[in-house]
Amino acid sequence: MAGQSNHELSLFSAEELEFIAEDEIVDIVPNLKMDPLCLISGDFGPFTPQIVTQVPLWLAIALKKRGKCSIVPPQWMSVEKLTQVLEAERDSQEMSEHLPFHYVEISRLLFDHARDNISDAYMVRSLIEDIRDVRFHKVETDLEAFNGRTIAVKIKNLSAMEVNIVRPFIGRALQAFYKHDSPDLIPDPERVSDRRPQVAPNAPRRQLRR
Repeated sequence: MAGQSNHELSLFSAEELEFIAEDEIVDIVPNLKMDPLCLISGDFGPFTPQIVTQVPLWLAIALKKRGKCSIVPPQWMSVEKLTQVLEAERDSQEMSEHLPFHYVEISRLLFDHARDNISDAYMVRSLIEDIRDVRFHKVETDLEAFNGRTIAVKIKNLSAMEVNIVRPFIGRALQAFYKHDSPDLIPDPERVSDRRPQVAPNAPRRQLRR
């Protein structure tokens, strides 16, 4: 896997995961005055210049593109917090629980649309990439323990991107082990069809009751 998404193995594309992540709530600092927006997902606002307010990430990006706000990066996207997470990831085989489920997608969207609002952007990006690599290495280590007696896998605190890549692989691997070790328990489509009751072509049909 090497930390890269394979479109043939993933359940969703990177773009689809980003679309889902756009519903995450972020802080913005508007530079316009506007009444609250009543949306299906909730009411957001009112918007007052230089007063922090919370909106979905997709709305924050839309306002940012129009020059109507700046986006406040989440607290976990600071160099200090990411350094602590990276150290914790390296010191333990367990996945850190201090990152949001969509940390990869959120950071990517903010780098694409609000890079100027991120302090030490280069360092932040580097730390996030290092964290991704360390986490994928731990996942690969866990998967090396697979054998024919494995019936389930439990890996805590995976992110959306990691689940998206790992889950299809695990499912196919378990199915392959199961089929290899217990071939008699895997239904054979041809044998199943042979066991179906045969009906004479000219046999009278039973009348349905009214």
